[in-house]
Amino acid sequence: MAKSTQKKIFVLDTSVILYNHASLLSFEDNDVAIPITVLEELDNFKKGHDTKNYEAREFIRIIDRLSQDHSLQDWVSMGEGKGKIKVIIHENGTESSAVKLFGADKADHRIINAALTMSRQYPRKRTVLVTKDINLRIKAKSMNLASEDFQTGKVKDIEKLYTGRELLDTVDKTVIDEIYKEGRAAPAKAGIENPMTNNYYILRTPSNQSVLTFYNPQSEMLEHVEKRTTMRITPRNAEQVFAMHAILNKNVKLVTLQGVAGTGKTLLALAGALEQRAEFKQIYLARPIVPLSNKDIGFLPGDAKEKIGPYMEPLYDNLKFIKNQYGEKDQMYTKIEALLESEKLLISPLAYIRGRSLSNIIFIVDEAQNLTPHEVKTIITRAGENTKIIFTGDIYQIDTPYLDAQSNGLSYLIDKIRHHSIFAHVRLEKGERSELANLANDML
Repeated sequence: MAKSTQKKIFVLDTSVILYNHASLLSFEDNDVAIPITVLEELDNFKKGHDTKNYEAREFIRIIDRLSQDHSLQDWVSMGEGKGKIKVIIHENGTESSAVKLFGADKADHRIINAALTMSRQYPRKRTVLVTKDINLRIKAKSMNLASEDFQTGKVKDIEKLYTGRELLDTVDKTVIDEIYKEGRAAPAKAGIENPMTNNYYILRTPSNQSVLTFYNPQSEMLEHVEKRTTMRITPRNAEQVFAMHAILNKNVKLVTLQGVAGTGKTLLALAGALEQRAEFKQIYLARPIVPLSNKDIGFLPGDAKEKIGPYMEPLYDNLKFIKNQYGEKDQMYTKIEALLESEKLLISPLAYIRGRSLSNIIFIVDEAQNLTPHEVKTIITRAGENTKIIFTGDIYQIDTPYLDAQSNGLSYLIDKIRHHSIFAHVRLEKGERSELANLANDML
């Protein structure tokens, strides 16, 4: 949060806490107030194995630690350089309360009333309701109450999000000839003064001769990137060539692939992982489960495997596509079957990795746009020796409530980790699934 000379009171909604349990420590020296209704909602979330359950438990532990030997009806210090925290007990409001105005005694309305109570009790401080619920923000503003999204972990200008690649179309032909002959050239020869680490460049002459390159931070040179067929999957455009190069680059330990449906993100990641199967103990392919209509998967019939099956089906579809590049009697066809049976290739919900240390693993996280920044950080911090992690996703197709293109974990990761020598990113824009899929992406 931006510094201000006037101290503020930030009232936190449940959605902010479930997004990041450490959110209350993100407001510098301003005070933070928690409505009692929020604590009641967290009590309902504390049991379970989903990330939101983990966030609820961790937040409760932080509050318990801060309030040792203190009453939370009083302001309690959150530490040096931080503000104070208290719980708002009185949420009834006045004649202009949200409950009366909107005609329903809902949790959201009681939270608005709690913020209005703070505003009346501390008129010299600006009270702000912080929530990731857009409709709650609108309701608060309709009652002349300041309200905003939780900004920590949010990418400011999503239109300028790092793409991982750049087209230079006025390059001299001698530079391109040198790269084709020698395999490399100095960046300055292509007019690149400050090349970005592991960034991909399409060099093109005015007469349309071109070459694909990337900046290697080890050699400090632009190096030729050649199209490479992997597990009989051949890249169909420059973006896919770059993506496969990043996946197979042994010096890169963290890869992000962002693009709309049909651009080949998951297929390329899986083909690249299978190509490197001998270098890792296990290939782990996972995705977050986002239940339809926000219902828990416990509502679905069957045992645990049957419940999660439909959510994992897109991953099996990609594996099936790779298998079908080979005949049933082909050695690689049976090898893929054996990898599944021995769990050297494991397809699983992302929640199942909690608490694990990921050593000697190539780990693909599909649909990463449905993760929070904190979840992405948690996954990466699990990485042990000889581990490579590949995140794929479409930041404009989010199924998780309270996340958007700016606040999801994939956007956050791309924005924060760029320029690091063990990281590479490629945005894929050209759909290659089918002409019909391209039509839908372009026209609908």
